[in-house]
Amino acid sequence: MRSGETTRRGLMLVLASPSGAGKTAISRKLLERDSNLTMSVSVTTRPKRPGEASGVDYRFVDSTEFDLMIKQGELLEYAKVFGHDYGTPKEPVEAALASGRDVLFDIDWQGTQQLVENARDDLVAVFILPPSTAELERRLRERAQDSDEVVAERMAKAADEMSHWPEYDYIVVNHDIEESVGQVHAILIAERLRRERQLGLADFVKRLREGQ
Repeated sequence: MRSGETTRRGLMLVLASPSGAGKTAISRKLLERDSNLTMSVSVTTRPKRPGEASGVDYRFVDSTEFDLMIKQGELLEYAKVFGHDYGTPKEPVEAALASGRDVLFDIDWQGTQQLVENARDDLVAVFILPPSTAELERRLRERAQDSDEVVAERMAKAADEMSHWPEYDYIVVNHDIEESVGQVHAILIAERLRRERQLGLADFVKRLREGQ
């Protein structure tokens, strides 16, 4: 640590959006840009998609194991989305925050509400909006991962998901992926400098005033 620097506790950066609005792409680019940011790996009961790796994209479990994690208090948040369960294991997140690392979350509004209840002081919540409904549908179809029926289901749910935008600290409209990544990174940098996140700041200023 350089002279004059203070230590800090890490923060939890939540990116949420309706499916297809770009939060996953923004998350990946943000992780490439910032070495102090680590991705929270959720547990889920949904099947693996092509190209996904267990322990990297998600930790894939069955319903019995997921329910046991809930009962044992091992999850910071959990929700059912499109018929499958998703949750955030508590232990790795707490370890990262204590070491001063920031943790990125790709979760929906249900999970965000639980984090607000359980860890509001550590939380920075960003909601990603698409530039238009037509563009949202185009992006969903472009992914070519889902059937027409699933796309229609996601579009129907998008209006409800977007109604939760007032619950977030920041709103980013994803017109352009690189611009959106820059905006979210600016939010992250600013939030790291919040007075309450900088540990030992009072002692540091005291030494400055004493001429040290």
